[in-house]
Amino acid sequence: MNSAAAQEIHHDAVNEANNPLTPKITINLQDYYIPSFNDIPGSDPHANQFLLRGLIPSDAFGLPQLMRFTLPIATSPDPAGGYITGLGDLTLMDLFILPKVGETTLGIGPILVVPTATDESLGSGKWQVGAAGVVVSPQSWGLLGGLVTYQTSFAGQDDREDVSLLTAQPILNINLDDGFYLRSSATWNFDLHDGDWYIPVGFGLGKVFALENGATMNAFIEPQYTVFKDGPGSPRWQIFAGVNFQFPIGK
Repeated sequence: MNSAAAQEIHHDAVNEANNPLTPKITINLQDYYIPSFNDIPGSDPHANQFLLRGLIPSDAFGLPQLMRFTLPIATSPDPAGGYITGLGDLTLMDLFILPKVGETTLGIGPILVVPTATDESLGSGKWQVGAAGVVVSPQSWGLLGGLVTYQTSFAGQDDREDVSLLTAQPILNINLDDGFYLRSSATWNFDLHDGDWYIPVGFGLGKVFALENGATMNAFIEPQYTVFKDGPGSPRWQIFAGVNFQFPIGK
């Protein structure tokens, strides 16, 4: 095998490890550390959100789909003083995978948010439903993609604010040598209920490691800085880091 072919296969493996629509059993251990917020009075509080995320491929009802769950473990400033740590709200997503157009893959499906937060400062107190759409287009040099979600509340605690949230996450990866890659994947948040919004931009580095039996480990770190905002409470900057594992079905 010549070196050019080996390089192409290597880049394909990196793209597959970064593709959110890869039909493999996936475990993501991800973390957002927020050392500073915009327009928050007081002693410049910080926060942290650890995400336990899993992805399970399925062919239920004869339709290829990816069922994803996300459970946060969050640390947030306590209005009474100090900090509080506990579970956040559980998010369930079921993406139906549509036929490819060239090399581009599209997934769409419903979202359900369950108010599992152990403290009101760590969750919305509301049941929510919504929809998600993901598009991914692998390139010879890396990966292009995006994730858009919308969720709105329909039940829950009457004394809590209603939820109407739109998010957009552009995904850009540029592959380097030896499994390394550059990445940008900051999520834009638009609170349609209150009218607040913020747009961060990230730039980071990751590396994909080949494990046994076709499994991979993907470690990364990506600082993100909010460049546009309207309203208080957005992160001034944050550090997104994680380790993702993919396991082929049947291995």
